[in-house]
Amino acid sequence: MNIVNTLTLRQLQRNKRRTLVTIIGVIISVAMVTAVATLSFSFSDLLIRQEIANNGEWHVDYPNVNQDQFKTIENDSWTKRLSLAQDTGYAKLNESIDPNKPYLFIKSFNSLGLKSFPIHLTSGHLPRNSQEILITDDLAHHSTHPYKIGDRLTLGVGDRQIKGNHEKLSENDPLQVNAKGKITETLDVQSSHTYTIVGTFEQPTWASTISPSYLAISYMSPSQLSNSNRADALVVLKKVNHSLYLHAKQLANNHQIKHVSFNASLLRLYGVTNNDSLMRTLYSLVAIIMCVIIIGSVALIYNAFAISVSERARHLGMLSSVGATKKQKRNSVFFEGAVIGLVSIPVGLLAGIGGMAATFLFINKFLNGVLGGTEKLRVIVTPLSLIIACLVSIVTIFISTYLPAIKASKVSAIDAIRQSEDIRLSRRKVKTSKLVRKLFGIEADIGLKNLKRTKRRYRATVFSLVISIVLFLSVSFFTGNIKQSLVMSQSKMNYDIQISQTSANSSELEPLAHLTHVTQSTLNKELTLMTWIDPSMASNQRKGNEKNKDGKFPYYVILQGLDEPSYTAYATRVGVDPTDHPAIVINKGSYQDDQSHKYIELTTLHAKLGTKLNLYSMDTNSAHKKPIDQLQIGALTDQVPLGNYQVDADEFHIIVSMKDFRKLVQKSNTLKEQVQSNLYLKSSDPIATQTAIDKVKSPTMYVFNDYVDHQHSQQMLLFMNLFAYGFITLISLISIANIFNTISTSIALRKREFAMLKSMGMTPNGFNKMMTYESLFYGLNALAFGLPISGVFMVLIYLALRNNFQYSFTLPWVSLIIVIAAIFTIVTAAMLYSIQKIKKENIIDALKHENI
Repeated sequence: MNIVNTLTLRQLQRNKRRTLVTIIGVIISVAMVTAVATLSFSFSDLLIRQEIANNGEWHVDYPNVNQDQFKTIENDSWTKRLSLAQDTGYAKLNESIDPNKPYLFIKSFNSLGLKSFPIHLTSGHLPRNSQEILITDDLAHHSTHPYKIGDRLTLGVGDRQIKGNHEKLSENDPLQVNAKGKITETLDVQSSHTYTIVGTFEQPTWASTISPSYLAISYMSPSQLSNSNRADALVVLKKVNHSLYLHAKQLANNHQIKHVSFNASLLRLYGVTNNDSLMRTLYSLVAIIMCVIIIGSVALIYNAFAISVSERARHLGMLSSVGATKKQKRNSVFFEGAVIGLVSIPVGLLAGIGGMAATFLFINKFLNGVLGGTEKLRVIVTPLSLIIACLVSIVTIFISTYLPAIKASKVSAIDAIRQSEDIRLSRRKVKTSKLVRKLFGIEADIGLKNLKRTKRRYRATVFSLVISIVLFLSVSFFTGNIKQSLVMSQSKMNYDIQISQTSANSSELEPLAHLTHVTQSTLNKELTLMTWIDPSMASNQRKGNEKNKDGKFPYYVILQGLDEPSYTAYATRVGVDPTDHPAIVINKGSYQDDQSHKYIELTTLHAKLGTKLNLYSMDTNSAHKKPIDQLQIGALTDQVPLGNYQVDADEFHIIVSMKDFRKLVQKSNTLKEQVQSNLYLKSSDPIATQTAIDKVKSPTMYVFNDYVDHQHSQQMLLFMNLFAYGFITLISLISIANIFNTISTSIALRKREFAMLKSMGMTPNGFNKMMTYESLFYGLNALAFGLPISGVFMVLIYLALRNNFQYSFTLPWVSLIIVIAAIFTIVTAAMLYSIQKIKKENIIDALKHENI
């Protein structure tokens, strides 16, 4: 080790406080980068495991393969694990079991398929041959005809078909009945099978909730495959990357396999998608947020090294006076950065990982309690995440030390020993406006001159404040927009169960609202009509499409009448008087465009309150006919009552009271036949509620249990909130630490200056006023630079998200108010904290103080 590096180590040991502050700053920076990398990998791992736990593990689906095609896929170099899945068919059950679920739907898997799909046994064992079968718990414990392990079932297995046209029905098609409740479908029996029940299992989340059947699972061996007996080959790949799409399609084309599909929901969590615009969005956002993190880290570490060089000015001058070259002085600062990095980076890595581990312990309890998720967050530390954190930290330290090192190399012996490098005064440089003294007094004038006299320290402090503003607002805007994008992409369903009936008579639905576990319910009647809208009121997405000869746009109107309690509560919530029976128009929402695949936020109707809408029957020539009725808009809102309110560019919802709805429907017998009644339920136990509904519902009712999808949406939003607020909290703490460090160090370096002012007669009150005005000047200057720069980052984030999500740009006003108030609060608190530390300093000792 050369003499310059030895002296640098001695300086670090001698100035323990400054060295410790610098090390802590670097540790915080490294911990932040490590925490972000760890959180990203851990969060992705959780979502992947939860998706697999809910819907099984597979990446590519080759449908309807025969034995030769199966062997080809099995021997493919990309295949890691290959499962077989076959919809064996439907079989009729005993008629006394459940008239609404007259079938048993049999799915068969090979041994790997039984492991790949989440099948939770409650008794017995998995099927081992094609004569064994599993049944669900609700069938095994049926009140009128329970089945038990060991029972043998001889079943005629085939396809459900619509009577007359032989159209096949899938498990996602509900039971086909007419208006009188008579079943209008048949079972085309194609073979007979005898099964032995060997176990029971929980109803899985991947099974259809509207199928009129009980699920059963059997076994299928690959040797059973033939040209007439085909199955789906579900592949788990050895490596998941973007090339899989091309490879799978080529393999399918080469072996006459049609309609290959991909598990988009799982692949997306790996960051693999064939949607180029989505990938551009993801890469753009990652680049922007990493840029923000690195800027924050550089600011934090740079200030520590800049102040270090300022304090070591005399030391560097002495080295220069005894022959140290520019290169040696520059390398002295680089060596200091390397030493601090060697100590700080390992500690920062452990702090970041440990912080995430502690955070996950808390979050896991919260997630299990609220959502009942099967998977927990776990700390995922990969070589890649550690390499990323180390490289970013090393680059950050190098950038942070570069400018101070260049400055150190230029320090001359005479200037350094005199300590005149930082202060080169001229009357012009410290000149202040007379208006400042007139408005705020001599204390403000002196404070402003102090800032002008020590521009480098002043700029370093303002720079720290600006970076803090940019970090907070950019991350706040980023997380807020990510949440908005997530909400746009998720279903707008705010209920657990929907029960529909194609009838204006809802007397059969009403008792179901009082079932056990139901916490909230809304009964509505729905009717689809048409209206014609002037171009001035049409949505931007609608303009340019077809018009009628009068230049108006056709719109679908989903008219919905709410039961009186629900209507009263909803009208009150949107701010209108329910006793006036206003027609409430839901004119805002989001939808996914079929061509661009963008999620677009839109205002479907640009109308004013009081506008009258003519309502017509569903007929494209309706504009030339007499309207059925006319409604006057009483309110426009984006709030929705309990129910399903998906929107499109050419439709909107109108909510009226049930009384007004009945009046309109009674005007035409044709309209009565088109009414659909819906009951929307929220339940504390949706599975139990559906079981209770299934026992009493009539054949004309359709039950849609959207609890699983709703739970997944809520889980995603909760995760996003945890990530958002956790990240903002981390950024805020780092920013506050940065500001306190910079200001307190700056104040400590001004001990002699303050002692001189006190020796000249400045009173404690005058001194406090001067520091208050300095805080004000710091805050105003920081906001003047920080807010516009933050605006640039916000626009960049917004433009990145527009690749997939189209909505209007909105400033985060709440965050702006918070950051403005926080800047002045933090600066004032840092000033007061620093002043209290030097308040009891003896004037004589302070005048003798030198920064060496």
